Amino acid sequence: METALAKTPQKRQVMFLAILLLLWEAGSEAVRYSIPEETESGYSVANLAKDLGLRVGELATRSARIHYKGDKELLQLDIKTGNLLLYEKLDREVMCGTTEPCILHFQLLLENPVQFFQTDLQLTDINDHSPEFPEREMLLKIPESTQPGTVFPLKIAQDFDIGSNTVQNYTISTNSHFHVATHNRGDGRKYPELVLDKALDREERPELSLTLTALDGGAPPRSGTTTVRIVVLDNNDNAPEFLQSLYEVQVPENSPLNSLVVAVSARDLDAGAYGSVAYALFQGDEVTQPFVIDEKTGEIRLKRALDFEAIPYYNVEIVATDGGGLSGKCTVAIEVVDVNDNAPELTMSTLSSPTPENAPETIVAVFSVSDPDSGDNGRMICSIQNDLPFLLKPTLKNFYTLVTQRTLDRESQAEYNITITVTDLGTPRLKTEYNITVLVSDVNDNAPAFTQTSYTLFVRENNSPALHIGSVSATDRDSGTNALVTYSLLPPQDPHMPLVSLVSINADNGHLFALRSLDYEALQEFEFRVGAADRGSPELSSEALVRVLVLDANDNSPFVLYPLQKGSAPCTELVPRAAEPGYLVTKVVAVDGDSGQNAWLSYQLLKATEPGLFGVWAHNGEVRTSRLLSERDAAKHRLVVLVKDNGEPPRSATATLHVLLVDGFSQPYLPLPEAAPAKAEADSLTVYLVVALASVSSLFLLSVLLFVAVRLCRRSREALVGRCSVPEGPFPGHLVDVSGTGTLSQSYQYEVCLTGDSGTGEFKFLKPIIPNLLPQSAGEEIGKTAAFRNNFGLN
Repeated sequence: METALAKTPQKRQVMFLAILLLLWEAGSEAVRYSIPEETESGYSVANLAKDLGLRVGELATRSARIHYKGDKELLQLDIKTGNLLLYEKLDREVMCGTTEPCILHFQLLLENPVQFFQTDLQLTDINDHSPEFPEREMLLKIPESTQPGTVFPLKIAQDFDIGSNTVQNYTISTNSHFHVATHNRGDGRKYPELVLDKALDREERPELSLTLTALDGGAPPRSGTTTVRIVVLDNNDNAPEFLQSLYEVQVPENSPLNSLVVAVSARDLDAGAYGSVAYALFQGDEVTQPFVIDEKTGEIRLKRALDFEAIPYYNVEIVATDGGGLSGKCTVAIEVVDVNDNAPELTMSTLSSPTPENAPETIVAVFSVSDPDSGDNGRMICSIQNDLPFLLKPTLKNFYTLVTQRTLDRESQAEYNITITVTDLGTPRLKTEYNITVLVSDVNDNAPAFTQTSYTLFVRENNSPALHIGSVSATDRDSGTNALVTYSLLPPQDPHMPLVSLVSINADNGHLFALRSLDYEALQEFEFRVGAADRGSPELSSEALVRVLVLDANDNSPFVLYPLQKGSAPCTELVPRAAEPGYLVTKVVAVDGDSGQNAWLSYQLLKATEPGLFGVWAHNGEVRTSRLLSERDAAKHRLVVLVKDNGEPPRSATATLHVLLVDGFSQPYLPLPEAAPAKAEADSLTVYLVVALASVSSLFLLSVLLFVAVRLCRRSREALVGRCSVPEGPFPGHLVDVSGTGTLSQSYQYEVCLTGDSGTGEFKFLKPIIPNLLPQSAGEEIGKTAAFRNNFGLN
């Protein structure tokens, strides 16, 4: 908190105007209670809840409390019963001094919503103080020539009580010369005067001692006494007289010490010692009076600082005494003029921090301001900074509420530093600054937000189970539990998708794991949704799409479709010796279960019976002749073709081809010695046919071959055995004639059948046989086979 001269800030100002206070006071009625001072603590003053029409339970729910200026705790509120209790003994003289009536102003503060009730407590005086004289003895010097009826002023007794409990009467002990008269002063106090009833005789009695008693009006009354000692002097004709009986003067409260207040003057018509005058303060109260008088000059000066807020005026009695003991008296009325020497004070009653965000107009703080100065010096302006979403509202008397001007957003700003400036209107202006920090509490108003609306993750096939394949991340702008994010897998849109067996997610950090090994050839990609939910109330959530792409690994070797391998009876390719270079012998057809470059296949001739005679095209697997054939070339050739993919590391397979060079397609087809054992029965029949062919004539041989070929083909179809018949001698006439293929000069045929021992339904292709010897009834079936061969580029 800081006090300084006020400048001219560009701030929103809320000013307490006197007319506003008057209107409020006229329209509101305070609840007033009265108790005697010095009442014991714990005393129940009243049931405040009942008097204000409030429910007892409402006091607790609305955080009811009693506020008094300066935040002193003089009263307590029992929120369970609604009783207003006295916290400690109250002394009226300490609380209010001489002010009457003594009223203490309290406020009852309620929250949710904020509400004020004015409560006044009047302290009534009890007679707990006795009158006290400033001196234990008063000395009067009276000439013996003094006439009866002459009045002599006496010092008054002090009584801190008020009203009837203060001094009401003075008496003096019984004597034959004097009595006491009691008079009222302008301020309501009573003062005594000693009246001479019978002339004094110095020779008879030079000195008298009387007892002066001061009585208050209490029940029972209290009293105080002092001794009045009277010394009888020789004749002194004239008593001192002041030029004015009343001096009135104004003194600023900030006057420096020893400054002149006023100078009084008295004269005495006597000469010599009887005419000299000495001045003195009549009451002589050095404690309460901040003034001193020069006994010779009558100048009254300031010996202690004045405080308007403590004592606004003084009545000082001055006595002038001559050398013969006669005296005169006058009164000096000193008014203390207020100056702006007190900065405003701010008392914080309620500070609600943190304050929830998104709430409509919310009361953040309740405070009161005060300035003990008067007039403009005590009028105040209250303000805060311009750039804040808060507003000051005047409420009850000098109370303000600090409210939110608009809803707060913790995510935009979580803390506000507010400086409340209270400035008075005095000259010079004084100000007080009070700094508060308002924290904005979080409300769950933000759903978690994923860093991406969709995620694409890549995982290579054949991964190990529980492999971390990636992560999703969501952030929540809220704080505390409202910002704690929990991740989960959302139910798939496809109910048949086995998501729970594919992936899992860590609920705390969003890490995704593959639960099992993935196979690219079975599952290339899949999608699912993940959710992120906070732990606020109500719970907020969001979701994102995750797409998992399975990357292919080179885990599949090429598979040769044609020619079939795996121990089936080999098919022999027939090549006429008259074939030109580039003649298409056959085509190796292979596939790879992988994808991309892992499935790019290349072909090369790995082994050959006679290198240089045949070549393999690298990209399509076509086997062609490399040069002209000659009689010196062997009739039987075995070719091993390597099929290799482009993976890393590369995988490969081999295909074995058998090529038979023939002079023409009329040359009988001889089986290779490498025929599979599964065809032993067919081979023995072939040998038999060859022997028969050698022993009979060509006409008989053609007839026998036709008969055997028909029998073998029918048996093959009936048994669904995919084996290739290799007839000797005359060939059957049911093969389709396909002419003009490659560089062959003669027509040749193809037949497709299934191998009986493969068990997998693999195709076996019988290669060119002697043309035009198949009967017309097999044409449709062989035509379908030729179309399949064309699709693979085998022609």
